[in-house]
Amino acid sequence: MSKIIIVYASLTGNTEEMSEAIEKGVQEAGIEVVRKEAYDASAEELLQYDGIILGAYTWGDGELPDELLDFYEEMCELSLSGKKAAVFGSGDTSYANYCGAVDLLEQKLQELGAEIVHESLKFEYNASDEELKVGKSIGHKIANLLEEV
Repeated sequence: MSKIIIVYASLTGNTEEMSEAIEKGVQEAGIEVVRKEAYDASAEELLQYDGIILGAYTWGDGELPDELLDFYEEMCELSLSGKKAAVFGSGDTSYANYCGAVDLLEQKLQELGAEIVHESLKFEYNASDEELKVGKSIGHKIANLLEEV
């Protein structure tokens, strides 16, 4: 049976709320899902899952949050070829590099061979109801793609 992992970093709860919406989408599709905060996860765990969904808020001018740095660096040693993936996160449009952490995570997943199966979901501060619905649909989509395999 296929499995999906959601790893996220959240400072104010906004990214965590989106991770919960995505998790609901995966669960409704009937796929096993594990959701973890980044500081409780090891990058090597990604190898145990068919689907990978990463989420982060953006810090400063487009950087990864501190609690995601070790996880990100550990990812460099992995081959994620054949894995389905998506990325989400919150940011602030007043910065030139809006949701830069989301872009960094997506680029890293692609470099490691993962297939990005949904456009990154970026939202400002707390997600709107409509954005939460998109998050839930991302969970559905990845789950459904894994069922097809």
